[in-house]
Amino acid sequence: MVYGTCSMTAKPSISKTILPNGVRVLSEWVPYVDSVSVGIWVKVGSCDESRNRRGISHFVEHMLFKGTHNRTARQIADEMDSLGGHLNAFTDKEFTCYYAKVLSEHRLKALDILSDMVLNSLFDPSEIERERNVVIEEIKRHKDTPEEAVHDLMVQTLWQRHPLGNPVIGSASVVKKLTRDNIVDYVSRFYTPDAIVISAAGNVEHKELVDAVVPTFGSLTGTRRKRPAKPAIPSAQEKYVDRATEQVHFCLGTMGFPQDSKEKYALATIDAVLGGGMSSRLFQEIRENRGLAYSIGSYSAAYKEAGLFAVYGGTSIQNLSTVLDLIYRECENIGKHSVTDEELLRAKNQIRGALVLGQENMSNRMGRLAKSELYFGRIIRLEEVISNINSVTKDTVAAVASELFNGSKFAVAAIGPFSRNRQFTIIGG
Repeated sequence: MVYGTCSMTAKPSISKTILPNGVRVLSEWVPYVDSVSVGIWVKVGSCDESRNRRGISHFVEHMLFKGTHNRTARQIADEMDSLGGHLNAFTDKEFTCYYAKVLSEHRLKALDILSDMVLNSLFDPSEIERERNVVIEEIKRHKDTPEEAVHDLMVQTLWQRHPLGNPVIGSASVVKKLTRDNIVDYVSRFYTPDAIVISAAGNVEHKELVDAVVPTFGSLTGTRRKRPAKPAIPSAQEKYVDRATEQVHFCLGTMGFPQDSKEKYALATIDAVLGGGMSSRLFQEIRENRGLAYSIGSYSAAYKEAGLFAVYGGTSIQNLSTVLDLIYRECENIGKHSVTDEELLRAKNQIRGALVLGQENMSNRMGRLAKSELYFGRIIRLEEVISNINSVTKDTVAAVASELFNGSKFAVAAIGPFSRNRQFTIIGG
């Protein structure tokens, strides 16, 4: 199945091919650039982990850089450096991605390296032990960085009984116990052809990409075990973790909308108005007008089964209650009175600008293709997204904000020096 063509035209073209075993190959040919970003995406992440496997997706991601039947870990690094390219990976709640960005002349070599890592990794026991220590140190560093850790604490508080609350980075206690058999079994169950999307953007022709993928991924077999759907019911609890920090780092989170919801576009507009930049309501009121925080902002996220909206910031413990009250007030206000015409226009321009300017980065294009396929099974073109943003009105903003904010309570997560203040009930860190 192919969308678009790869004929020599002046405009980028998007193509899709599904191999007989279910592997999907996507490409966006951009003839006026000299680079290619290519990624191998696997539909597995922290949402797929049981309690005694928290962090295994992230650990597998690390291990795929540690040597294959054809290359040592050093050779993987040396080969990519010799191409003048960039090789990396990341794990999220619902997928894992291994990607490279190289000059277009090295596109097939980069794909070969990535394919070898995904299909032929050794999972050598000695490398597992070394990388185990690396990942545990990464977890410790994460805990020592409260401005990062507070986001994990928030989703764990918001989604206490749903896999979306699982921390992507995992827990040290689980990582210490993972065995080679655990890892091999996990890869065999989840790294199946129906769960793999290979995406590329830049100066690459689709047929060439498919021809390179077939000999490696074409013979892959198996079917991914599906995760049972589970209602993502948000919690409104508050959790305060004591740390010897100068500031309190906090997050407030509430329900949002899943990927297939039209309301997510109105929520993106609300996000821009409330905390999306220096002109946002929260920034102007809390930082500029009152001087109560240096960092204050908001974000929204959409997943397969649910979404979230969150406000984050940092402030002195003496100002925390005041800052939280101001955030609640601004959220309730937008639910009761919507936004102004000027705010709506500015928010739409911010969102459209970020989308269009992001197209100058081939990695962004590559990722947009893959996520579109993983979530919807089809290519969501940029024009469709912009059309949905343009269709947002003050009435839809008011309806969505009223649903989320009026009468609802936020989950609150905060990390800071609470032991000196009896107002807060402290939990273990």
